[in-house]
Amino acid sequence: MLPTVFVSHGSPNMALFESPARRFMKGLAATLPRPKAILSVSAHFTTAVPVVIADEKPEMIYDFGGFERELYEMVYPAPGSPVLAEKIGRQIAAAGFDARLGIDRGFDHGTWVPLSLIYPDADIPVVQLSIQPRQDAAYHYRLGQALQGLADEGILVMASGSLTHNLNEVFDRRRGGMRPLESANEPWAEEFSAWVADRLDQNAVDDLLAYRTKAPHAARNHPTDEHLLPLYVALGAAGAGASAERVHTSGQFGALMMDAYLFHPAAAPESRAA
Repeated sequence: MLPTVFVSHGSPNMALFESPARRFMKGLAATLPRPKAILSVSAHFTTAVPVVIADEKPEMIYDFGGFERELYEMVYPAPGSPVLAEKIGRQIAAAGFDARLGIDRGFDHGTWVPLSLIYPDADIPVVQLSIQPRQDAAYHYRLGQALQGLADEGILVMASGSLTHNLNEVFDRRRGGMRPLESANEPWAEEFSAWVADRLDQNAVDDLLAYRTKAPHAARNHPTDEHLLPLYVALGAAGAGASAERVHTSGQFGALMMDAYLFHPAAAPESRAA
């Protein structure tokens, strides 16, 4: 059975430059069953209520500035799936969410950068679901729970955000630019990463939902929530009792922890003979 996935998508130019996180993503597909379709939940697709994109041929969004020219020429031509989008929209609405369908919304870099590395052939349909940045972690965990069962149908839920995300810490004010990519990880970023890994390993969902008050250096690692919220969608979509597997950890620019997780659904209990 497919797990659900959380990846840290990092800087857009991860599509160009080698790093441990990039090498991990390029090898991830070989470790997974091939999905029939992908549901992308990106930190860069934010709306007031859940929106599922029903485009047949999503275009590209270059939602960044000041990066290498090559990035603005990249195209990830994966098809969409209006039929799957409608199904997912109905499933979310049935769980009590005010779900909407949307069109004319292309792939943002939280979707196309990791997918261009994981599935470079772009031959798997991709549907997008938004997050709601004014809602909390518990809301997004419930949103994920509304997606349960998709893995049984061969649909990969891929949540894309960042295990830590404080861009002010990424920039070196003295040098007037970003820190070097290979800068040593800040202790406060590593401590947060270790706390999340431990709480996921212990299936301590309540602690994770209350990360703002329980995690070390929570506000410094996440001045705003949006880049961690996709993790809760992936966790909820895997179902109660899911096991978490940290399949990658590394850092970039000193402050971005690039951790990735697979969430494996709990095994169904064996039926007993009457």
